[in-house]
Amino acid sequence: MHRVAVVIVPPVLSFDVSIPLMVFNNVEHYDVRVCTARPGPTPTVGGPDIVVPDGLDATAGADTVMAVGSGGEQAPTEVLDTLRKAAATGARIASLCTGAFVLAQAGLLDGLRATTHWGLAADLATRFPSINVQPDLLFVEDGGIFTSAGAAAAIDLCLHLIRIDYGASAANAAARLAVVPPVRPGGQSQFIETPLPPERGTSLAPTRVWVLKHLDRPLTLTDLANHAKTSVRTLTRRFHAETGLSPLQWLLHRRIDRARELLETTELPMDQVAGKSGLGSADSLRKHMVGRVGLTPTAYRASFNQTPAGTSR
Repeated sequence: MHRVAVVIVPPVLSFDVSIPLMVFNNVEHYDVRVCTARPGPTPTVGGPDIVVPDGLDATAGADTVMAVGSGGEQAPTEVLDTLRKAAATGARIASLCTGAFVLAQAGLLDGLRATTHWGLAADLATRFPSINVQPDLLFVEDGGIFTSAGAAAAIDLCLHLIRIDYGASAANAAARLAVVPPVRPGGQSQFIETPLPPERGTSLAPTRVWVLKHLDRPLTLTDLANHAKTSVRTLTRRFHAETGLSPLQWLLHRRIDRARELLETTELPMDQVAGKSGLGSADSLRKHMVGRVGLTPTAYRASFNQTPAGTSR
């Protein structure tokens, strides 16, 4: 079992607390415990108290220690000491949303790239100038420490960690159980001042689902527009409003995600991986894998493949 200790630092949003519980508990290999400096009823922002049963000793021996909450306020000294000790003993350290302030106060982000909710990124950068704050990213990994933006970006980070631990299939299964999209890339922009359009039966979600079922095809903007029954210009505008990406950028991300899943779960030759993911050729697959994850397909498979040799599911 991979043990996850979620350290709650009030004030905290109950939604933020629920995210690691919801996502990690969708994978049988995780044991998630929620803890705080003062166990018992814990106040939340704009909601009822939650009862946190465990103290900070729950972090002992944890494989991942995740800071959640604080709202940017000063965390208790015992929490900061606990996080420093966990990092020193080799635990993977992460934060959700304003939990980045807690890691910063512990000195764990000094000299590293990190992110938080875009509305608080400037405050984080001002208070902790040694941190290279990335205000427009969903999540960031640097020096083995992971930080995420707010709300749904926290889900993306949790899914990303599952992918690191147990592969793309486990992450995708967890996403399906949570009824959320597959892992979005950490480099995707936060939706800064780009509100989602009102739901009036015009969402492009059905078209995105259709694309995921046909990634092996050489899809064009016209193909997507025809499926959505709209013009290419309108498709592009609405796609960016809903996803933060252009249609072709989003499509490329999904093709690379499919290629990564195939590399992790099959022994297919590289040209077949490229074909099934719609990347065309083994050379194109190599180019995009190196550009996206910094590894060649062969190196990526050697690092993450969990399929016994000879299997080509």
